[in-house]
Amino acid sequence: MSMEEVLGSIKGTRDSLSVRRSYGDPFELDGVTVIPVARVAGGAGGGGGEGGDSEGASGGGFGTGFGINVNPVGVYEVRGDRVEWKPNVDVNKLLRGSQVLAGIIVVCITLVALVRSR
Repeated sequence: MSMEEVLGSIKGTRDSLSVRRSYGDPFELDGVTVIPVARVAGGAGGGGGEGGDSEGASGGGFGTGFGINVNPVGVYEVRGDRVEWKPNVDVNKLLRGSQVLAGIIVVCITLVALVRSR
């Protein structure tokens, strides 16, 4: 890989994690300006290599990788001189949380009943 390719890759990575990923392009809907907002996370890694373990084996190797995760978190609504934050509610997370809470309550009630029965 040439130095130009490496620098091009770094520039592409930098562009992937720019503020435009977090704040989308504003658009207007029914007289309200909407600005989408997202949580952005990225990571990269690399590898390497050398000669083989056995005699006469040729060696080599190398690898790189990059990943990005974008999750919508809400929008800003701009009406005249008023700005309002509207969070994106993940119903699945709410349901999971309530299921965990219900499970904890059932376990606690069962333990209290067992202790009282002795």
